[in-house]
Amino acid sequence: MSFDSFFAKFERIFMGPMTKLAQQRHLLAVRDGMISTIPLTIVGSVFLIIAFLPVPQAWNESIAFFKFLKTHALTIMIPFRVTMGLVAIYATYTIGYSLAKSYELDGKSGGALALMAFFMTTLPQAAYSVMNAMQSVTLADGRDVMVLTADQLKALGLVIPMDRLGGAGLFVGIFTAIIAVEILRFFEKNNLVIRMPEGVPDSVARSFSALFPAFAVMIVMFGFLVLARIWPFLDLHTVFSSVFSPLKKVVDTPVGAVLIVLFITMLWAAGIHGVSIIGTIVRPVWLDMLDQNAQAHAEILQFGTTNITSYVTPEPFFQWFIWIGGSGGTIGLVLWLLVARSRYLKELGKVTFLPSIFNINEPLIFGLPIMLNPFFFVPFILGPVIVTIFSYAVMSLGWVNAPFALAPWTLPGPIGAYIATGDWRAIILNIVNIIILAVIYYPFMRAYDRKMLKEEQGEAVA
Repeated sequence: MSFDSFFAKFERIFMGPMTKLAQQRHLLAVRDGMISTIPLTIVGSVFLIIAFLPVPQAWNESIAFFKFLKTHALTIMIPFRVTMGLVAIYATYTIGYSLAKSYELDGKSGGALALMAFFMTTLPQAAYSVMNAMQSVTLADGRDVMVLTADQLKALGLVIPMDRLGGAGLFVGIFTAIIAVEILRFFEKNNLVIRMPEGVPDSVARSFSALFPAFAVMIVMFGFLVLARIWPFLDLHTVFSSVFSPLKKVVDTPVGAVLIVLFITMLWAAGIHGVSIIGTIVRPVWLDMLDQNAQAHAEILQFGTTNITSYVTPEPFFQWFIWIGGSGGTIGLVLWLLVARSRYLKELGKVTFLPSIFNINEPLIFGLPIMLNPFFFVPFILGPVIVTIFSYAVMSLGWVNAPFALAPWTLPGPIGAYIATGDWRAIILNIVNIIILAVIYYPFMRAYDRKMLKEEQGEAVA
């Protein structure tokens, strides 16, 4: 089978469904909503890194600045707790907002109803009831831990389990956002809303318009709450955790990581934005994994906990060790373009080198082109697969820490790798992967360079 016939068949089988999937309204809302939380998660990650700077332990004891950071780590961690620790809240609102806007409904009403629906799944409980599970603990030095009294706990009122508000609650947030906005849409579509007379301010009119949908959303979610109270196994967080825990385990395997890379690179090679499609589906899993890694990292450094397992493949794993220079790991190709004999390729290398340093490679994908180009189809897919397997093995063996922080994706690779892992060895792994990618791209680039040089020489003779 020729390359052209292969791609014709690939386009016939996958292009239609993937294009429809990329345009699916609910997936677009999830994508846009999740992307809206990225600034918050980056800010939270920065404070997590500051609280536990990757420096020798001796520095924390002898240098005043690092000693100060260690002493006040809990306070410095507060921005992390209210960003990454509450990411499900932010995502629920932004997904509800985006989905409502896609239906040309009021975005704020969609976001507010989504939030209300989500909070109904968190099962708030009286702080006083926590007393039943509390125990007095004696420290190693003989000191007793202070325990809150019943009166103090009563004063706290209702509390919400924080573990439901972070990455672990994302799937419930997506579900409740969709439910809430679809109910809002049903009422709007069937004109089952309060219409205010002309002259009433728009903000007031929108508030009354959302009144009946709000009652409907509350009734539906109250039904879920009652079921969870009677049969705890029907609690939405428990249900979604049971369903998606196996998915996290699959994504965090070499096979799962390679499949993600294969789908993304093959779609890119066919001219489809692979990360936009596959990332939309997998990003909630990635963010949940990253959140758990961040929490584990904080516990390890703060309390010396050693029996915590980290996930190897949250999104920064792909960003800083696979997509170096952009999807396809094209930094390895750009390096050869700089020394190409073809005048066009050499000029293209000069133009695309700086963007590639900052992981922007669309000019390369469409300008070389890589898309639908038989010369680069194999290395564009093979290179990322090889470095995926290699990087997974290195991290699984503990030679490099797994990512726990989200760094801006436009940072140069070695810097982003260090920030995401807090491990100087990640810089070495990033550079080694660049070398591997360059080696894989070399024979294909050399063949393409010869072809382009012949064409240029032929044009010169003509």
